[in-house]
Amino acid sequence: MTDAPLPPDESPAQSTSADAPGGAAPAQTPGSAAGPAVSETFAQGMAAAARRAGFASAADGEPITGHALLAAMGGIRGLVEAVLPGLVFLIVYTFTRSTVPDQSLLLSLIAPVIIGVVFAVLRRAVRQTVTPAIGGLLGAGFSAVLALFSGNAADAFLPGFWTNGAYGTVLLVSALVGWPILGLAVGFLMNDGIAWRDDPSKRRVLTVLTLCWAALFALRLIVQLPLYFSNNVEWLGAAKLIMGIPLYAPLLVVSWLMVRSVYPAQGRPGATAAEASGD
Repeated sequence: MTDAPLPPDESPAQSTSADAPGGAAPAQTPGSAAGPAVSETFAQGMAAAARRAGFASAADGEPITGHALLAAMGGIRGLVEAVLPGLVFLIVYTFTRSTVPDQSLLLSLIAPVIIGVVFAVLRRAVRQTVTPAIGGLLGAGFSAVLALFSGNAADAFLPGFWTNGAYGTVLLVSALVGWPILGLAVGFLMNDGIAWRDDPSKRRVLTVLTLCWAALFALRLIVQLPLYFSNNVEWLGAAKLIMGIPLYAPLLVVSWLMVRSVYPAQGRPGATAAEASGD
């Protein structure tokens, strides 16, 4: 089962089409010393990625509240779709391993796939985008195939290790070479383009922020890999759940605070006149 670093849902409060009125416009950086302007497609893609990651609330100047945090993580539906498959896998595996050991692996892998199908059908029924549910279903299906092929339930967690390793590596390398990924995403979301690289405060904060997210992915691997190699499936499943939303949410709040510390209200695309004036 994969670890999704981003919220599984794309609620209206969290993401918009790149060309919609609420979407982040490509940043203009006249006079920037950063070289040729980045293409409009890349700018829109990075801004959209930042919104999907939950940074829309920071850009729009929304107060940091429980409601804003919930919306950034995809709402109730997004939380359920992120947590339930892994929880069901853990429960089914734990209770069937001692009662029907021969069927435990199959039952614990089928259950999350069925839940993924239900999520996709429910989204289709209410005419919502099925992309998050389909993505989760494909991830659950791929994890199930790996585990069934090897006969080891712990192998269902391999895709999560791969994604955590890939995301963590990309984030770390980008920060070390001076082009932190979160800096690019937040910069285009804030209509700042790559001009933040010429501002020491912004560059430092966005680099630290990128390193913080890289550390999250690294921490997951540090904790979960020993459990995988010891074939402790129950604790591995529990660790995956605990190191998912419960770690993602507070880091997202810290990220909002860090972004707002270097992007005052007048610099945010969604800031109101009252915010810009400090009233």
